[in-house]
Amino acid sequence: MTEFGYFLSCEEFTPGQLLDQARRAADAGFTRLAISDHFHPWNDAQGSSPFVWSMIGALSQAVDLPVTTLVTCPTVRLHPVVTAQAAATSGVLLDGRFTLGVGTGEALNEHVLGDRWPRHAERSDMLEEAVEVMRKLFTGDLVNHQGRHYTVDNARLYTVPQTPPPVYVSGFGPNAAELAGRIGDGFVLMGPDGDLIEAFRRAGGADKPVIGGLKVCWNPNRERAIDTVHRLWPSELLPGELGQILPTPTHFEQAAELVTRDQVAENTPCGDDADEHITAIRKYVEAGFDEVYVGQIGSEQDAFFDNYGKTVLPALTG
Repeated sequence: MTEFGYFLSCEEFTPGQLLDQARRAADAGFTRLAISDHFHPWNDAQGSSPFVWSMIGALSQAVDLPVTTLVTCPTVRLHPVVTAQAAATSGVLLDGRFTLGVGTGEALNEHVLGDRWPRHAERSDMLEEAVEVMRKLFTGDLVNHQGRHYTVDNARLYTVPQTPPPVYVSGFGPNAAELAGRIGDGFVLMGPDGDLIEAFRRAGGADKPVIGGLKVCWNPNRERAIDTVHRLWPSELLPGELGQILPTPTHFEQAAELVTRDQVAENTPCGDDADEHITAIRKYVEAGFDEVYVGQIGSEQDAFFDNYGKTVLPALTG
């Protein structure tokens, strides 16, 4: 049976707001949390970027829900050794309720140290090696590694959970889906794409979970909801690889000028018609998702949690 979680957007909300949303999500009936990992927001209007590992530590003390990173990049801005330590500590704090979602990342977040931004094929190779390194470290054993991309010299994690955190791999194309099926414990996909799920299954993901989600904007005024999404999250509708290669929020703002209000209205559940929200989420259920995470855009958080708790979630789980 599909579980429904709440998506915490570090790009849009402050640490205090995120913690409040986590508590509200638990009270509303969401059974899981996911959280983004960004150094920059997608645009200046979003205006936030707390450090995800600090947030996970705080979440572990605020709620009892499982937490998944959707997703972190363990290859450029943070070395996989450092990411492994952060993930292992998160697993301990959450008493085994932590899942490490990983991906090849975006230049927006990973270029900040001045490193070259590799092509996708190289980034995939880096991710595969990073996952190998992290899994070795999760054992608590002494690790030495000399690979194509990473060196590990006498590293050992002394704080590790009893069970290594599952590693779910994100993908937006057939090659990434194949990589997820081959090296991941699960697949992260942000749209109900049956073809990619099938590619993941064929590559070794037959019995592994598929998770992902969508953003919505619950608001009693549908036009105001569309305006809110168009102002804060037009980046969701940018095509192709733009999301991976544009380096700054300013570049995303420039590209997002091509996104229209009509596109937002057609692709994002907006307003207070519960059936519209339920229909959009059911597409993920029908595609075979095991976990679906919903993120509310904008300031109408009270209305979102009240209506999802009373109407939307009961319709999906009843």
